[in-house]
Amino acid sequence: HINADLVAGKLATVLKAEKLILMTNTAGILDKNEQLLTGVTPGDIDRLIEDGTVFGGMLPKISSALDAARSGVNSVHIIDGRVENAVLLEVLTDQGVGTLIRSR
Repeated sequence: HINADLVAGKLATVLKAEKLILMTNTAGILDKNEQLLTGVTPGDIDRLIEDGTVFGGMLPKISSALDAARSGVNSVHIIDGRVENAVLLEVLTDQGVGTLIRSR
């Protein structure tokens, strides 16, 4: 099996993409209280993985996002694919609908 998120992250890096959008069936990255984290840094993600907040099926997606952010992709968005117009809402509104990972 090839993980689609891993492939997407590697492609974004190789293509020198400005933005990578990954879709999932949750609101984005959630904290321990299951509240949406709207903006995080790679360092924040490291801590979330270390303390067990991010686990299970989200680990490959988050790891791919983290690798892309650290490899030059300026912003990685993790959004809920079940939300109508989620991509447009994330990219074209100030508040967005998911989690934005900034490379810096």
